[in-house]
Amino acid sequence: MPLEMEHRPSDSPYVARVWRCRSDDVAQMTSVATPRLGLAFWEQQGQVHVAVTGPESKASPAPVPTYATFFGIDFALGTTLPHLPVAGLLDKQLEVPGATRRTFQLAGSGWRVPDYDNAETFVGRLVREDVLIRDPVVAEAARGATPSASERTVQRRFLAATGLTPGAVRQIDRARRAALLLQDGVPTADLVNLLGYYDQPHLARSLSRYIGRTTTRLRNGDPGEPLSLLYKT
Repeated sequence: MPLEMEHRPSDSPYVARVWRCRSDDVAQMTSVATPRLGLAFWEQQGQVHVAVTGPESKASPAPVPTYATFFGIDFALGTTLPHLPVAGLLDKQLEVPGATRRTFQLAGSGWRVPDYDNAETFVGRLVREDVLIRDPVVAEAARGATPSASERTVQRRFLAATGLTPGAVRQIDRARRAALLLQDGVPTADLVNLLGYYDQPHLARSLSRYIGRTTTRLRNGDPGEPLSLLYKT
């Protein structure tokens, strides 16, 4: 396999998913849209790298360091690093310089590099030091509840936490769910009704924009250019 991926959910309210993978001879993947911030760690040829990954408003091709090992934390919706405004991270990633196998710098302090099994402990320390925060209004909306705030306030808080409007976040999450159901073999016509698309062309446009795939490619797979982390939200 050119890209071996493993991931798990988390019981932390600040974490959506923890993942790890290894790349062999793959040089590029399709990075699917996501409204969530993340941290990624990887080692290639003895060199350790750390990056803050910003929300992504659309799918795009992304280079993959070959013969490298990766570990990452996908934060819950609305979770941010206050010292890094999301507006400057949308559709970008910010590599942290000077990382070693043991430590890296974040928000002006040194931190031990976490791993797949102790990610929640690391995130807990970030929260206690106010390096990581979560907007309760966005968190409430993410749970499907009606926030105790005006629509205008919700719009503003979503933009501040994700760089996206609530409508854009819903469209991204719906497209991600559609992609997973297609991979599970659910018929296209059933997806249109199940997820509230107008028709099959509407579904196809959404998948193309947010997943970077046609329905056929999603059903058949594309090992030559794998998808980034894709899971039910």
